[in-house]
Amino acid sequence: MILDSFQYMNILDYFELFFMGVLASGALVLLMHRLATPLGLMDVPCERKNHNGQVPLVGGMAVYIAAAVILLFYQPYSVERDLYLVASAIIVFIGVLDDKYDLTVRSRLIGQSLVALILITGLQKHFFSLGDLFSIGSTIELYSLGIPFTVLAVLALINAFNMIDGIDGLLGFVSAVFYSFLGVQALLSGSIYIFITCLVLVACLIPFLAANLGFAPVGNKKIFMGDAGSMFMGLTVVWLTVEATQSPEPVVRPVTVLFFAALPIIDMIAIIIRRLKKGKSPLVADRDHIHHIFMRGGLSPRQTLFVLVTLSFMTAFFGLMLERFNVPDVLVLVSFMFLCVAYSIMVQHSWKFCRWLRSHFTT
Repeated sequence: MILDSFQYMNILDYFELFFMGVLASGALVLLMHRLATPLGLMDVPCERKNHNGQVPLVGGMAVYIAAAVILLFYQPYSVERDLYLVASAIIVFIGVLDDKYDLTVRSRLIGQSLVALILITGLQKHFFSLGDLFSIGSTIELYSLGIPFTVLAVLALINAFNMIDGIDGLLGFVSAVFYSFLGVQALLSGSIYIFITCLVLVACLIPFLAANLGFAPVGNKKIFMGDAGSMFMGLTVVWLTVEATQSPEPVVRPVTVLFFAALPIIDMIAIIIRRLKKGKSPLVADRDHIHHIFMRGGLSPRQTLFVLVTLSFMTAFFGLMLERFNVPDVLVLVSFMFLCVAYSIMVQHSWKFCRWLRSHFTT
């Protein structure tokens, strides 16, 4: 089923595409697991990395290569597809270098910015409108600020997804939630191109999650996403958002997409505020992310994963309902700001929250 057009696809074609994505990703997970040691891509436990033994940092490469192969063979040719895959290959390569050599923050930011500019200039696409955020009857246009705003969005989302990658399964599930809900909205809006891309990405994440969490048939092949994976996920989220929100017939409003990726975005905002209040650099790593707070509260990593994935699903579903019922942009924005404020208050009073968790979720 090499597709020349989406016009004649039916539900069986979607199942076939999904199955091929799972199969390709599963094969690459097994292959990359074997290559991790020769490539020197092993995560060694340290003060910030509390896990047993050395774990291969090849999940991001496996997911990217699988998605790229499926999209190349099963998706019709387009400049958008090819340039996205090229830009993603570069960002994955930068991530691999970071996993292997621990690049400086400056080097990472320069590389990520250059990749963003490749997509922006190559496709002549970026954020140019943020929607009618204040219900004044006209959209907020970015004009000359559109390009720097898009570059900052890429940097922010890459680092937001990197920050959330603190326990097994969380980055993969949060990414899958975003792709699933954007894909559903795309399908309902008739944008099969975006739906197919999201479907393939979700399919390719499944074998990684199985290996990451220790489920059969790849349960003994534990791997991590690595910086290559978090960079790939962050770049893809921004690229799909631009494609979905800035076209002549938008799939979804820009403000709604915030709910699809609410957990990493809100966690990043709260952590940056907290670090600045302490006089620390926003880019210095710590153990004050939401998953750390839940585990300090007495929850196991799996319990924490369940709670956070549930929260991520609920916020994304809430955003989808706001979109389907065409709630005014300003109310959608206020709702998201309310979530940010509530979360920030919770983080600032994390010890009280931890005590509450211990009293309600542990024996």
